[in-house]
Amino acid sequence: MFDQPGGRYQVRVWLLRPPGVYRPQADTRLLLTALREARLGRGARVLDLCTGTGIAAIAAARAGAESVTAVDASLPAVLSARVNTRLRRLPVRVRHGDLSRSFEGAPFDLVLANPPYIPAPSHGPGQGAALAWDAGPDGRHFLDSLCESAFGLLDPGGAMLVVHSALCGVERTLKALRDNGLKSAVVARALEPFGPVLRRRAGYLESAGLIEPGERQEELVVIRADRTGG
Repeated sequence: MFDQPGGRYQVRVWLLRPPGVYRPQADTRLLLTALREARLGRGARVLDLCTGTGIAAIAAARAGAESVTAVDASLPAVLSARVNTRLRRLPVRVRHGDLSRSFEGAPFDLVLANPPYIPAPSHGPGQGAALAWDAGPDGRHFLDSLCESAFGLLDPGGAMLVVHSALCGVERTLKALRDNGLKSAVVARALEPFGPVLRRRAGYLESAGLIEPGERQEELVVIRADRTGG
C-alpha cells in the first residue's frame, strides 16, 4: 500500500511490489505532489523514468495523459509496473532498459524521474535492489546523463520533473540543465529523516564530507526543467 497525495487528502493505492523493487516513499510523494501542481494537460505524452512500481506512471495516466511510457533498468520493477498499470487498464507502456531506451518514443510533453541519487563508495550503478538508489561517489551517475539528455527528450514547451536529494548537489543539477538549453528551478522541497539506506551509509557520507558529523536529515527537492524554445 502507498499513500498518494490527492488534493487535501491522502489517497491509499494498492501496489504489487516484489522483493528488490523500490518502495514508494517521501521522494515519491514529493514528485507526485509536483506532478499534481503542474496541471498536466489532457492528451499529453509522458515519460516516467526509473518507474519502479509504476506509481508515477499511474498518476500521470489518471491525470489525463494520452499515453505514458515507463522505463526501468530492473526486471522486477518492470514486472511490477506492468502488473500495476494493466490491472488498472491504463494507457501505459512499460519498457526494460536504461536512459537510452527512452529516446525510442521521444519527444514527450512531460518527463518524470525519480532516479538513483544516493552517494555510494563504488562507481557506477548499484546491483540488485541497490540499482534503485546507488549512484556513485557523488550521487550523480544517473543525474548527469539525465541532464544532458533532457532537452532531446522534451517537446518544445515540454517539461521535466526530477526528484533527488540535496546531498548530490541541487545547484549542479540546475546549472547542468541550463547549460543544456533548459530553464530550471526548484519547485518543491521537503526535509526528511534518513531512511534505512542513508542511516547505514552515514559513516561513508561523513567521511566523504557530504554531511556533517551526526547529521541525520536530508533535503529532498523537485526540480522542474522547461524546454521553452522552438
